Amino acid sequence: MSDPHASARSSARNGTIAVGDAVELAVVERSGFVESRHAGAAIVLDAEGVVRLSLGDVEAPILPRSSMKPLQALGCLTAGVTLEGEQLALSTASHSGTDRHAAVVREILGRAGLGEDSLQCPPAWPGDTATRDELVRELGQPERVRMNCSGKHATMLLACTANGWDPGSYLDPQHPLQVHIREVIERLTGTKVSTMAIDGCGAPVYAMSLTALARAAHRIGTASERSPFALHRQAGALVRAVRENPWAIDGPGRPDTIAIERLGVFAKGGAEGVMIMTAPDGTTVALKTLDGSGRVATAVALSLLARVGALTAEDAAATMAQLPLEVTGGGREVGRIRPTV
Repeated sequence: MSDPHASARSSARNGTIAVGDAVELAVVERSGFVESRHAGAAIVLDAEGVVRLSLGDVEAPILPRSSMKPLQALGCLTAGVTLEGEQLALSTASHSGTDRHAAVVREILGRAGLGEDSLQCPPAWPGDTATRDELVRELGQPERVRMNCSGKHATMLLACTANGWDPGSYLDPQHPLQVHIREVIERLTGTKVSTMAIDGCGAPVYAMSLTALARAAHRIGTASERSPFALHRQAGALVRAVRENPWAIDGPGRPDTIAIERLGVFAKGGAEGVMIMTAPDGTTVALKTLDGSGRVATAVALSLLARVGALTAEDAAATMAQLPLEVTGGGREVGRIRPTV
């Protein structure tokens, strides 16, 4: 008998997970009625890096989007960049563009001897509502330094100036920096890159399976600063910087920051519903929602970590209560977005 999903799986290799190979990850409930369902795939590695749980097709390629930023940051660090504290955390951030975020990005650019006009990420309004409102009142305009990927771009520019590479073409996939970053990504994932796309910020992003992404996230999230290997030492320093400066990687009241502040996890969300999260004991989740919605990603990751015992159910629930998961009607809460895994 022919497999009804065979053609879909074949086409998915030129795209992402096929509909028939996804599983339900979360539902949206309104007044007790399931209004929407979020499907996708997820994988959990235990503290030793062994697969503990696999849901859906975790071998289909995905674009990690900003969940790849820790890998790109390590590419810059291994290319000779030295950053610490909040600057190091900003190197892997999808920040909300507050004045504090922008100031740190300017500090990184200053170390490179470059100005904001060297950034090649697109101009953007801050994601932080209060900051945006203030800029509008002051008749401000979208700025590259406010774009959520500007910390990554500033760090890439710093890597260029540290090595004498051309900063004007730093986003070219064949630029020495991008070639080096790709090699570091292959080391961390244990797989060769076969597909490249252009991310929303203009930088290269590489397709990989959720298994490969989880493997890289686990290696980063469990790395020791006392390792004999430089890559592991730098990964350990990166994780510590994020845990010590959770405001930097996302922003006050935003999902990654909330999870890191409350639970000490290492979390990095990506566009189109991607999430990586490593618990303090090293247990690691990588997931993607098939519809690209990121509104459930943090909650699903927390639920999966609790399911395998890496977090207590109480801690996961208390953290989810702080996330924007409420469904409103008439100005009051009438339901919730709820993980089902």
